[in-house]
Amino acid sequence: MRDAAPKTIYLADYTPFGFIADTVALTFDLAPHKTRVKSRIAFRPNPDATDRTFFLHGENLTLISATINGTKVSPKLTDEGLTCDVPDAAFIWEAEVEIDPMGNTALEGLYMSNGMYCTQCEAEGFRKITYYPDRPDVMSIFTVTINGPHSVLLSNGNPVTTTRHHAEWHDPWPKPAYLFALVAGELVAHPDTFTTQSGRKVTLNLYVRPGDEGKCAFGMQALKDSMKWDEDVYGREYDLDLFNIVAVDDFNMGAMENKGLNIFNSSAVLASPETSTDMNFERIEAIIAHEYFHNWTGNRITCRDWFQLCLKEGLTVYRDSQFTSDMRSPAVKRISDVIDLRGRQFAEDQGPLAHPVRPESFQEINNFYTATIYEKGAEVIGMLKTLVGDAAYAKALDLYFDRHDGDAATIEDWLKVFEDTTGRDLTQFKRWYSQAGTPRLHVEASFELDTLTLTFTQHTPPSTATPDPEPQVIPIAVGLIYPDGTEAITTQILEMTRATQSFRFTGLEAEPTASILRGFSAPVVLTQDLTDADRSHLLTHDTDPFNRWEQGRILARQALIAMITDGAAPDAAYLKGIHKVATDETLDPATRALMLDMPSEAELATTLHQSGITPDPDAIYQARETMAEARADAFADIAMDLYAANTVTDPYQPNAEQSGKRVFANTMLAMITRRDGGAQATAQYDAADNMNQQSVALAQLIGTGNGDEKVAAFEAQWRHDRLVMDKWFGLQVMKAKPDDVAATAARLTQHPDFTHKNPNRFRAVFGAMISNHAGFHHASGAAYTLLADWLITLDPLNPQTTARMCSAFQTWKRYDANRQTKIAVELDRILATPNLSRDTTEMLTRIRNS
Repeated sequence: MRDAAPKTIYLADYTPFGFIADTVALTFDLAPHKTRVKSRIAFRPNPDATDRTFFLHGENLTLISATINGTKVSPKLTDEGLTCDVPDAAFIWEAEVEIDPMGNTALEGLYMSNGMYCTQCEAEGFRKITYYPDRPDVMSIFTVTINGPHSVLLSNGNPVTTTRHHAEWHDPWPKPAYLFALVAGELVAHPDTFTTQSGRKVTLNLYVRPGDEGKCAFGMQALKDSMKWDEDVYGREYDLDLFNIVAVDDFNMGAMENKGLNIFNSSAVLASPETSTDMNFERIEAIIAHEYFHNWTGNRITCRDWFQLCLKEGLTVYRDSQFTSDMRSPAVKRISDVIDLRGRQFAEDQGPLAHPVRPESFQEINNFYTATIYEKGAEVIGMLKTLVGDAAYAKALDLYFDRHDGDAATIEDWLKVFEDTTGRDLTQFKRWYSQAGTPRLHVEASFELDTLTLTFTQHTPPSTATPDPEPQVIPIAVGLIYPDGTEAITTQILEMTRATQSFRFTGLEAEPTASILRGFSAPVVLTQDLTDADRSHLLTHDTDPFNRWEQGRILARQALIAMITDGAAPDAAYLKGIHKVATDETLDPATRALMLDMPSEAELATTLHQSGITPDPDAIYQARETMAEARADAFADIAMDLYAANTVTDPYQPNAEQSGKRVFANTMLAMITRRDGGAQATAQYDAADNMNQQSVALAQLIGTGNGDEKVAAFEAQWRHDRLVMDKWFGLQVMKAKPDDVAATAARLTQHPDFTHKNPNRFRAVFGAMISNHAGFHHASGAAYTLLADWLITLDPLNPQTTARMCSAFQTWKRYDANRQTKIAVELDRILATPNLSRDTTEMLTRIRNS
C-alpha cells in the first residue's frame, strides 16, 4: 500500500516530463500470483522540458532486471518509483518486473476477477503494472504481447497475431498509460459490425462470461447507436478496425474508455428484460455512449494533467446527455439531470469537499472523480454553448478536434478555440473553472406602464476552496407569460456579468409573470419572489417543460417545509394541482411522473439548512409520510384508472414510450398500495414478466412491512444472478423503516452472498443505507457506526471505493449536536486506524476539519 502521508500536488507546479516515449513494447507472461511484465521503451530527451530527471512511477512491483541500451543498470528504488542516470540522447529502456494480480484487491492496475485478468489504469493504475512515466501528457504508441493459458487475450488497438495462448496487439494511435488495457480469460463474444460514414467496416465484440450471452443485445445496439450519433452530430468517425467491450464483475467505476478495448462494470453493460429495470437500460445506454464518445473527447485529445480532468469528463458527460435527450425525452432528461446535480453536486459545492471544476491542488486524484468534475463540468459546457449559439459551438468543436488531435490539452486550449471562432473574450467565463461554490441568483421584478424590469443579483458564498469569489458570467434563459396564459416573449438569453444587473422588456400589453432560468440554463440557486398563484400560473401555462416542473417542485417543497417547521396540514392547493397534472393528457406519462414526484428527504434537509434551520431527519420523514398518505387519499378516485390506462400489455421494450408509461403507472401503484395494503402490488409481482415491474412491486411490498414472502421468493428465483441480487440487497435497506435500517443492513452483511470485496455488492447495501436519509441519520447513530466499521474493513483492500463512500458524511455539520457528536466519533475512529490509505485519509480529513 502507498504511504498514507499526504503530499499535496499543485497545478502551478506543472512541468513537462523530461523525456518523450516514442514507442512502448510490453510482454505479459500471465500467472495469478507471479505475472512477469517486460517493457521496452524508446525514450529521447524532451526539448520542451527543463528538468531531465529520469523518474518512472512504480508501485507494488518486484524489479527483476533493468537495462539501458542493453547494458544492465541498478536504478534507485522508492515506494513510488525509480530514478536512474540516463544518456543525454535517445536510448532504449528495458525492464522486467513481477506482479501479483490475484493479490490486487484494490482493483487498480492488473488484477483478477472471477478467474479473468483485467486492468483499470485511470488515473494512476499503470504504475502497478510496470515502471513508466504514468502521467497523461506522456503519449506513446503501444505494442502488446500476451502469453497465457486463456482462450481470449485482448489489448488496445488492432490484432497483429493471435494463436492459442498467445496474442500480439498494436495500437497506432499515441495514448497515455491510463488508457492501456488488457483482458484475458474464458469469455464468449457477442459479435456485430458497424459501417462508418466513409464506408469502413468495423468489427464489434461484447465479451462476457459464459451464461451472460443473453444480456448483450441491448448494449451492442447502444454502441452502434452511439457510433452513428457521433458521426451525425459531431462528425466523429471511429478510427480503428475493431472495437471491443468486456464485462467485468469486480470494477470500481461504471466503465473505462481504454482505446479500442472498453472495460465495463457488468452492471453498466449487461441487460435483459427479465433481469434489468427501465432505469438500468437507460443507464447502460448512456454509459456506453459516454465511453464511446471518449474516443475523441478523452483519447484522441486527452488532458495534459489530472487538473484538466473536467476537459474530457465534463465535455463527454455533456455529449452523452445530448445523446440521451435525442434517443429519449429531452425534457425528462433535463429534469432528471438537474435533480441529480442538485442532489449530489450542490451538496458537494456547499460542504467540505467543495472544489473548482478545475482544482488547483490535490493529494489523491482518485478523490476528484466527483460530481463537480463530471456534472458541473458538463453544465459549464452547456452554458458555453448557450452563450455562443449552436452554429458557433459546432464550428469551435471542429476547430478543437482539428487543432488538438493527438494532444494532451488544457482548459486554456479549450477556451481558446471558442475565442478564435467567435471573437469573444472568455476571461470572465473561465471563472466557472476556477471558482468553487454554487452562485445564488436573486431576481426582483417591477412593472410600470408597458415595461418589465428584471433586476438580478448574484452572490457565491465563500469557501475554503474559493474564499473571495468574483461575479460569474451567467446565461439566464427568460420567457414572459401573460395573465391569460399566452407567451408575451419567447425564450431569450440574458447574459449577466456583474454582481447586480437589470434587463428591461418594453411594449408589453399587460404585466407578465417571468419564467426565469428556463431549461436550467445555469447551475445556480435561484430565488424569485412569486406568490403561490404565480407559481400555479407558470405550472399551468409555462411553455418551458423544466420550469413547469420546477414550479410544481417548489410548491411541493414549500408545502412540506411548512409541515416540518409549523406542523401545517398537507396543502390542499398543492394536492389539487398535482391531481390536475396527473390527468393532463398534454403531458407525456414520464413528465407527469416527474411532476408528481415528491422532493426527497435529502433535498428537504438541504432546503432547511439553506434557510438557517437545523434539519430534523425524523420530522422530515414524518412530513413526507403524512403527505404521501394525503396524496393517496387525493388520488383515490383516479389512481386505479390511471394505473390501468398506463399498464403496458405489449411485449417489453426499454424505449422511452413504454418506460414512461411504466414509471407513471408505478407512481399510481405507490398510492394504491397505501390504501390496499399491497394487494395490487402482489398482483403485479405475480404477473410480472420483466424485472422493472417485479422489482417495483417488491419494493412496494417491503415498504408495507408485509414483503417477507416475496423477498424470499425473489431470492430463490434470482440467487444465481449476481446483478439481480444486488437489487435484492439494496431494496431491503432502501425500503426499511428508519428504526430498522441499520439492523437490516447489518443482517444482510451476514448473508452468504454478501462480499465487501465486490464494489457492486458493497454499494448495494451501504449505498442504499446512506440513501435512506432518516435511517442513516437515525438518532441512535447505529448506521454511522456500522458504516464506519465496514469502511475500516474495506480500506486495506480497496481504498478507492472506501474513500468514495466517505462522502456520506460530508453534510454532517448541518445536523443537530447529538448527530454531529456521533459522526465525529466515527470519523475520528476511522482516521485513527493504522495504515489508513491516502485516499481515505484525504477525504475524511477534509470532512472532519470542516
